Amino acid sequence: MAAGVAGARGAGRPLMRLVTMSGVPVLRQLHLEERLLRRTGDNWCIINDGTAPATIVMGVSGRVSELVEIEPVLRDKVPVVRRFSGGGTVIVDQGTVFATFICSKTAIPGLQPFPRDIMSWTGQLYEKVFEDFGEFHLRENDYAFSHRKFGGNAQSITRDRWVHHTSFLWDYDMKNMDYLKIPKRAPDYRLARNHTDFLCRMKEYMPSRSVFTEGIISALGDHFTVEPTEPEAMLSDDTGFKPSTKLLSSQDLEGVIASKESHKVQEVEA
Repeated sequence: MAAGVAGARGAGRPLMRLVTMSGVPVLRQLHLEERLLRRTGDNWCIINDGTAPATIVMGVSGRVSELVEIEPVLRDKVPVVRRFSGGGTVIVDQGTVFATFICSKTAIPGLQPFPRDIMSWTGQLYEKVFEDFGEFHLRENDYAFSHRKFGGNAQSITRDRWVHHTSFLWDYDMKNMDYLKIPKRAPDYRLARNHTDFLCRMKEYMPSRSVFTEGIISALGDHFTVEPTEPEAMLSDDTGFKPSTKLLSSQDLEGVIASKESHKVQEVEA
């Protein structure tokens, strides 16, 4: 219903193709997003409500040794994915709602295709989504209710296009946070707080996941004509694309441990 309202209100505006999914593995989602970014010229919104299994997702330049508790991850067989975009490290599961915008650089009048400008525009969009729920803020590169984070963002900007994707914490399992290290480069507003004190659950502020996702679609209708789309129809002839997002193997992770142990031995010998 929300998509139809958005489409009617957005008549004459740029087209944004809407893809809604539920429970799609995050690796498959990221492969789709990268393909849509690099192989199409359309604007896209992708919403994925939950993912399984629980998976750690790292930015393209993140260092595993500094961000992931590797030994428990190997013991519990938690998948680790390195995505094609920048940003920090998260663990996602059925309690995560994903929202991604993929746009051409000319899609939004006056928007400069730079990280802070894109972040500011999305912050304004989500201000509308959350206007009746909690005290929403864009804090540095995060979305927060007051001073507690519930949304982490990442971006990739190409010559003609950009992607901004967010993992929203509708709910989370506290024990999963033990697989992540507190990053050395944390936002100032974190104030060295642990995961429990730093994060919050969206379900404590909003009545349902559907109210949230419908709010996104409605807010997009102020800028675009929103049209539900099946992406496979757009990509059926594109069989040669090789995504850069990849699943790290257990050998990759064991190699990080071996490298750390070798470095310690060299320090002792020195």
